[in-house]
Amino acid sequence: MSIEPATGVATSVEPERSFSLAAERLLLGRMLASVGNPPVQMVLWDGQQVGNTSPGGVGRLLVRDRSALLHLIADPEFRFGELYVSQRIEVEGDLTDFLEALYRAVPRNKPPGLKERLLAPFGIRRNPPDKAASNIYHHYDIGNDFYRLWLDGQMVYTCAYYPTPDFSLEQAQEAKLDYVCRKLRLKPGETVVEAGCGWGALSLHMARHYGVKVRAYNLSKQQIAFARDAAQTEGLSQAVEFVEGDYRQIDGEYDAFVSVGMLEHVGLDDYPDLGALVDRCLKPQGRGLIHAIGRDLAGSMNAWIERYIFPGACPPSLSQMMTIFEPNGLSVLDVENLRLHYAQTLTQWLHRFDDAADKVRAMFDDAFVRTWRLYLAGSLASFRAGDLQLFQVVFARNGCNQIPWSRRELYLNGPGHADL
Repeated sequence: MSIEPATGVATSVEPERSFSLAAERLLLGRMLASVGNPPVQMVLWDGQQVGNTSPGGVGRLLVRDRSALLHLIADPEFRFGELYVSQRIEVEGDLTDFLEALYRAVPRNKPPGLKERLLAPFGIRRNPPDKAASNIYHHYDIGNDFYRLWLDGQMVYTCAYYPTPDFSLEQAQEAKLDYVCRKLRLKPGETVVEAGCGWGALSLHMARHYGVKVRAYNLSKQQIAFARDAAQTEGLSQAVEFVEGDYRQIDGEYDAFVSVGMLEHVGLDDYPDLGALVDRCLKPQGRGLIHAIGRDLAGSMNAWIERYIFPGACPPSLSQMMTIFEPNGLSVLDVENLRLHYAQTLTQWLHRFDDAADKVRAMFDDAFVRTWRLYLAGSLASFRAGDLQLFQVVFARNGCNQIPWSRRELYLNGPGHADL
């Protein structure tokens, strides 16, 4: 469906229709003002243009019909995704750049509006085991063949680490796995528990290169099956035990606790219980690392992402993460923000996803392709704009003195750091 140019002949428009158009333009202008008047232009189904018309604009949003416009005005955060997937709105220009412009325009530390205040008590606060399992199946069990199309060969679905910007995705994911191990200071013969192990790459890396024994927990049936097959193929089944189960089932004592990309799926009110679990399972000189998408300022998940991509998810602020450590005698040793590393990871994922779009469409349908492309592009834009962060937090028991004197060891002999 194409956008037809406006005739520009006011006399041909009925008075009621003219009033309606004026009201729509007014509402649309107010909506754009509420999100900081981003450098984008909106084009209505009859060719009317609203918003930034300067050469510096980053793109145009085509609105196909009046109903789409009204839905967008009523709830832009949620309805944008729905309307984009159904093709009732379309972005002319680079989708990621368009979304980044929107995110950067929104005033930082904007006080919550009436809707946010009314809905705050009903936000995602807890994810009990049955709900957690359902949430995980929704996202991670849609098919290993799908993820193979655009992840690296080890199927690492978390932020990579780029010692230099020219690393390939495979190199950067391998570097991330080793970076985590160096931060944990793993030694042969030690025991490690991993909460939320994905397709098993980190657990296998720890056993393969550091000689530790690992017990890893995950609720995704397909991921666990993949990880067990990989362990058997490599002859590491005796060193790595993959448990299909909730992190709350963790028992025993370990030298190290690690969680990469799981905290976002733990309800905020469950953080103290997670901290108590870490306290129970760590040995007296134990240490740990939590790697998670986060925010500078506490807030709820994007409503469309929470509904269609990651049900039950909530990226925490650092202050919210502290409720894991403070009540349980755990001291934070190091915090690193790898935000730009995640932006680079998503750039490479998005390129691979676009290259495989026809295959994804054959597996699912066009709406699925548009949903996931918007999710990946929107996530990339969020990390570029600083709306999302990537925190790696290293911790140990309060009073533990077996801790590194400096960060020097992290950058010696690691991938890409040979010249440092």
